[in-house]
Amino acid sequence: MKQGTAIIIGAGPAGLTAAIELQRNSAIKPILVEAGRQAGGLARTVRYKDNRMDIGGHRFFSKSDRVMRWWLDLMPVENVPGEAGQLLYRGQRRDVPLATSAPGPRADDLVMLVRQRRSRIYFLRRFFDYPIRLTPGTLRKMGFIRAFRAGFSYLHAALLPRRPERSLEDFFINRFGRQLYLTFFKEYTEKVWGVPCDQISAEWGAQRIKGLSLKSALAHFIRKAIFARQPEDLAQKQTETSLIEKFLYPKFGPGQLWEHAADLVLKGGGEIHFGVQINRIHVEGDKLISVEGVNGAGEAVTYRGDYFFSTMPVRDLIRAISGDVPKEVREVGDGLVYRDFITVGLQVTKLAVTEEDGLPIKDNWIYIQEPDVKVGRLQVFNNWSPWLVGDEKKVWLGLEYFCNSTDGLWKLSDEEMTQFAIEEVARIGILKPEDVEDSHVVRVPNTYPAYFGSYGRFDVIRGYTDRFQNLFLIGRNGMHKYNNQDHSMLTAMVAVENIVNGIATKENIWAINTEMDYHEMKGLEREFSA
Repeated sequence: MKQGTAIIIGAGPAGLTAAIELQRNSAIKPILVEAGRQAGGLARTVRYKDNRMDIGGHRFFSKSDRVMRWWLDLMPVENVPGEAGQLLYRGQRRDVPLATSAPGPRADDLVMLVRQRRSRIYFLRRFFDYPIRLTPGTLRKMGFIRAFRAGFSYLHAALLPRRPERSLEDFFINRFGRQLYLTFFKEYTEKVWGVPCDQISAEWGAQRIKGLSLKSALAHFIRKAIFARQPEDLAQKQTETSLIEKFLYPKFGPGQLWEHAADLVLKGGGEIHFGVQINRIHVEGDKLISVEGVNGAGEAVTYRGDYFFSTMPVRDLIRAISGDVPKEVREVGDGLVYRDFITVGLQVTKLAVTEEDGLPIKDNWIYIQEPDVKVGRLQVFNNWSPWLVGDEKKVWLGLEYFCNSTDGLWKLSDEEMTQFAIEEVARIGILKPEDVEDSHVVRVPNTYPAYFGSYGRFDVIRGYTDRFQNLFLIGRNGMHKYNNQDHSMLTAMVAVENIVNGIATKENIWAINTEMDYHEMKGLEREFSA
């Protein structure tokens, strides 16, 4: 059995998965070094008074059986303990209702809820289904002229030869037509990335939503109508990820699962050091020897190991490597771009918008396509889990802003940012300022690795880092790939599998893609043989 020490930079989903997999399948001791003060990374749950915030919104859904089993090993489905809970998502048990109970159980109840997914687009001060459906209601809300243009441009895109997909704009137009792209995708996407869609690589679309189109959305809803009376299968393996309608969710937010994972690492003899900023990585030949950093007390610390996993931003990783790094590698590393993220939590007595029957809106999240505000997305935490909300009579919102740390928005004080956010959502009719009771601001740097800047030359980075035998880049920022958490976990699993089985290539780690067809990838679902 493999022995030694593994230094894991980052205690997010990828780092914690690597640590647990090492403990399960080897005698390698994991030592995690985390810059923040909390486990979970981008999937952590932020606590504010009696409320909890899910930063970015995390559905626990994967087409990988291996990932689903991993989650359910740590947290069974509510009221469905043990093996029955693991079978639920595969359609072998279908008698579990959606969780609708009110807050009350202890915060250490480690269970998953089964949640109904709903998201819409807010545009023209109206709600539109997402994914887009050209229903009579949608056409009525769009207006005759805009609807006519949308239909005509979609037919044009569907019937004529496809345009070369050199940019994300090309990607969207090929699948939805120019008018629907301009109406429902352009504004939000450019809020996220801060640059025009024609300057973003089409690879982002290919990784995130390659199977989504107006045609696939229509086919999905037709199938749903035809088979409406059949029991639903939570696995939804034949459904494009953007169209899934149910998912699992930890009762107290995603961080609950990752904090539990961190506890398991510690109980298994591993170490986790929080508040440590890595600033130097020492290499000798084709191996890493140690990493250095500064802890929360301002003290220099050094960690030596036999294996190294990195989930830190690639740009920072390259800057930290000591020695003779090729000039081109430094240039590409310095040119990598990241988008930063601000969430403004607002506790309100009520919203100014409701469902058509007057009841509270049921959306988990809402895409804000309105061009006169900077807010990009709005989460309703009540609809993710009632246990995220301290007072069930109140509405707990998350207003999401995408920016750069050099922007004026990032530099606003918490009070200024809160006031700015309230004014924006009031302007578009979501709420009234006098109904806001409390707020909390969370800033997260380096949230989204961008597909522009020097990204087109990323192979230079990969070629350089892959030559280090004992270095494994995993996770979203670690690989500069816009991964979901299940894909980040798979990169960690495969990296550990390579170590345990003595596999030298890292090709299988890089092959894990954000909307890949999991069941066609050989070997990912097999158990460790060591």
